[in-house]
Amino acid sequence: MGSDRQQETIMCAGCGVKIQTEDKNKAGYTPSSALEREILICQRCFRLKHYNEVQDVSLTDDDFLRILNELGNKKGLVVKIVDIFDFDGSWLNGLQRYVGQNPILLVGNKVDLLPKSVKRQKVIQWMKKAAKDKGLKPVDVHLMSAETGEGVLEAADLIESYRNQGDVFVAGCTNTGKSTFINRLLKEFGAAEDLMITTSNIPGTTLDMIDVPLDDGASLYDTPGIINPHQMAHLVGASSLKVMMPRKEVKPKIFQLSSEQSIFFAGLGRVDFLKGERQSFVVYMSNDLYIHRTKLEKADHLYETQLGDQLAPPTGDELTEFPALKRKEWKVEAGKFDIVYSGLGWVTIDGPGAIVASYAPVGVEVTIRPSIF
Repeated sequence: MGSDRQQETIMCAGCGVKIQTEDKNKAGYTPSSALEREILICQRCFRLKHYNEVQDVSLTDDDFLRILNELGNKKGLVVKIVDIFDFDGSWLNGLQRYVGQNPILLVGNKVDLLPKSVKRQKVIQWMKKAAKDKGLKPVDVHLMSAETGEGVLEAADLIESYRNQGDVFVAGCTNTGKSTFINRLLKEFGAAEDLMITTSNIPGTTLDMIDVPLDDGASLYDTPGIINPHQMAHLVGASSLKVMMPRKEVKPKIFQLSSEQSIFFAGLGRVDFLKGERQSFVVYMSNDLYIHRTKLEKADHLYETQLGDQLAPPTGDELTEFPALKRKEWKVEAGKFDIVYSGLGWVTIDGPGAIVASYAPVGVEVTIRPSIF
């Protein structure tokens, strides 16, 4: 049986890559002895699933884009997943360019991370406007949490109503929860544990399209996550990611600042209040991330001497390649505005106006928007 299967084209049930038995250093490797199993996963997925170990693979951004380009030649509904806590950072630019005439359903995942006081409908309205501003016209917008299950069945109903018995392609950037969402759907509909797709908080877990057959002959595909290089997640390792990425409802940290004060977000970023009346700065970031207020005159010295110690993450080996912080100055009008750090969170400034400076690692995007709350 094993030799027969070696002649077949077999795809990994965990990440979608083609199974091969020749080269341990290439994607899709599995030992020949494993070919006897009914459901096959590659060695990389096996070690990720059972030991939480992540092995590097040789796929590039071009490989991921090549796979996405195939969507334009297929017919079906595209479900675009974005991380609602990192909307701009997880936005996949130009998706409509890849998918041709296929309709797009926009789904905001990780809604469970938002404070419960936030009205869901207001977030949906904000998503619709933000999508329009970015040139996307989805057929509908929905909020859910693939982790807790909130809104997942409703998302399934929307998919069913818009796919018109066609295929479904779940797309988005790395770490938006695509595979977790599909696994939640499979679990709700009674799929076996062995059919679950490999998930991880490490970018780039899904390596090729994963095909999940639907009852009516169509298929649901998990596409590989496109890596947005300006996201913070690509600058730190697994242990720092656990601290940096929120895993439960974020508790806002409120600071009443006078001018010439600074707030550090561990060693990952900073905001300086340069000029303005005393007002509130509200930090929406992981509850586990160390937030530190100090005087502006002490901020540079603190960063130079405490990076990796008091100001951590980053830590250990991450420090050798961690980029310098890039400064950007903002004039914030009166009202409520968010200074957004891609992949990290945001700071809401609520007051009569201010001049502030943001600091983020070189390559990490910082933007400003009217507050979504």
